[in-house]
Parts: sequence; C-alpha cells; structure tokens
Amino acid sequence: MVKKILYLSLPILIMLVIFSFSHQPYQEQDIKPSMNEYLPLEYIEPLVEPIDITYMNKPVNVETHGVDGVVEFLIRKTAHFGIFFALMAATVLALHKVFEFKFSKVLLLSLVITVGYAALDEFHQSFTPNRTPYVGDVVLDSMGAVTAGFMIYTVFFWKRRK
Repeated sequence: MVKKILYLSLPILIMLVIFSFSHQPYQEQDIKPSMNEYLPLEYIEPLVEPIDITYMNKPVNVETHGVDGVVEFLIRKTAHFGIFFALMAATVLALHKVFEFKFSKVLLLSLVITVGYAALDEFHQSFTPNRTPYVGDVVLDSMGAVTAGFMIYTVFFWKRRK
C-alpha cells in the first residue's frame, strides 16, 4: 500500500510543481538578471545569434530579445517539454504499478491525463498576472508527453521481444 501511494505521489508532485510555476507572475521567474551577472553571454552570443523563432506571431531572436532573452526563452521552452515528459513518465509508472491496467490502456490514459493537464495549466495561466496562455505551449507540452510515451513504448516493445 505504501508503494502504491508513493507511485501515485510522483505525478501529483510534478503537477504541483507545474501549478506553482504557472501561478507565479513572469517577474518572479525572470532569470535574465542572474544570467547577466553569472554567465559569459558574449561567448554564448555566437551560438544563439542564428536563432530566429516565431512565437505568438512575434520574432524571438537576438535583435528583438537580446542574448539573455533568447537563452531564457530556450530554457523556458525546454522546461515545458521536459516537465511534461517527466509527468507522462511518472503517470505511466503510477498507472502501471497501482492499477495494473493493460499497457496500451496505461499509455493512452497517461497521455490523456498529461495533455489534459497541459491544457489546464495554460488555462490557469490566464488568471496569473503578466502571464499569457498560449495553445502553442500546450502543443510543446504534448510533444514532451508523446516523446516520453514513445520512448516508454519502445522500451516495453523491445523488452517484450526478448
């Protein structure tokens, strides 16, 4: 019983972390001052200078956001992908260990839960000052979840063949 509670706690803990970050206004999450103080941005500039991304119909590049802005943008979007990758993996593990559903059902249900939570996360941001919900972030979060699901499926399929 204790193990089942621990397995269920992991995705819930990740959801709480996501909720916590979504609840913070942008100013509380701004890492640019720390980057400017501690990172040698002049060495990073040649790496990010070629980057030109359109996000929410606006360009994100060194010219529009500065080196620190582009680096922060990449960190934030990587975090979106990564945290929902982790949520998917934790949800698969919890459903598999606690409810012992068939693997295909675990994978599908985990994907629905994770993508649903991504959508709720963006909706929640609409109530947070200086935060803007964006469907593109739900897509990015979903890509993290799908990638985790694909990797888990690949390992499961590979182990089954042995």
